[in-house]
Amino acid sequence: MITLTCLCGQVRLETGRPDYINECNCTLCRKSGARWAYFDPATVTVEGVTKGYSRADKAEPGAEVQSCPECGATTHFVLTPAMVAKHGNTLMGVNMLLADEADLAGVELRFPDGAAWDGAGAFTYVREARVIGEG
Repeated sequence: MITLTCLCGQVRLETGRPDYINECNCTLCRKSGARWAYFDPATVTVEGVTKGYSRADKAEPGAEVQSCPECGATTHFVLTPAMVAKHGNTLMGVNMLLADEADLAGVELRFPDGAAWDGAGAFTYVREARVIGEG
């Protein structure tokens, strides 16, 4: 298990090692300061109170980004109720910037071009992936 905490320690998450991590360049990911790993919500434990934010500039936002109300660190995201109604509660993103990098050694870091993604199909990438802890 990997333990992640916000800056002040009020919010704590525990989860397994991810298969990969995305450092997306879309507005939401850049401005929330996150590198996302994706999990089934049943496999993540969240302790502490978080504050949610859903984008107001999207007619149907897919994610509600959670952050610590004390220090402001982005901790994770959950699917919005509309997305859960369509697809089930099947996905949660955890901000792996809150993890100790040593816990992520050997995990692939990918760089999807979310800024250019239209929401359909697979991502293209802005640069080649790298493995955390190598080179």
